[in-house]
Amino acid sequence: MFEVDARPGALGKFPRMAGILLGVGIGGFFDGIVLHQLLQWHHMLSSAGYPPDTLANLEVDTFWDGLFHSITFVAVVVGVGLLWSHARRDHRTWSGKMLAGTLLIGWGVFNLVEGIIDHHVLGLHHVNETVPRAQWLAWDLGFLLWGALMLALGIYLHRRGEVETPNSRLASNAHSGTPSRGPSAHAR
Repeated sequence: MFEVDARPGALGKFPRMAGILLGVGIGGFFDGIVLHQLLQWHHMLSSAGYPPDTLANLEVDTFWDGLFHSITFVAVVVGVGLLWSHARRDHRTWSGKMLAGTLLIGWGVFNLVEGIIDHHVLGLHHVNETVPRAQWLAWDLGFLLWGALMLALGIYLHRRGEVETPNSRLASNAHSGTPSRGPSAHAR
């Protein structure tokens, strides 16, 4: 199901898409768990005709929140699968900044796409619907700014991680029984 690029020169490539998908999933989980459930600032359809002011509307909102969580769960599962398939093969010992960077890229992309589409284009909900309506735009713009900052920091960290990951430092496939080549992973 999860294939690794076996072309010459592909050895050691960090699986960017794995980190990005994990970041999208983590961003979605944070949004759903913290903003929808714990703070109860909004639900998926709370500005689209289903304000959580009746049990019937809350049931609709909860159903759509569940679909949203299911999609973020799939993103995390696919991200873990991609990361696992790459980690099982010989590869360079990647800098942790590469993973942190791609997680932030994914989370930032999630905030930007979800913020633009759900908050501004479709008007399904807004970040904080517990404040006066005149303040909703400020919260929505803050969410977009937060996403843009995470995206920029993620790109920066990933690039720094690529610089810190020399071609000579390889980690072996854990299942091959082959010892790691090059300096210890802890000697950075």
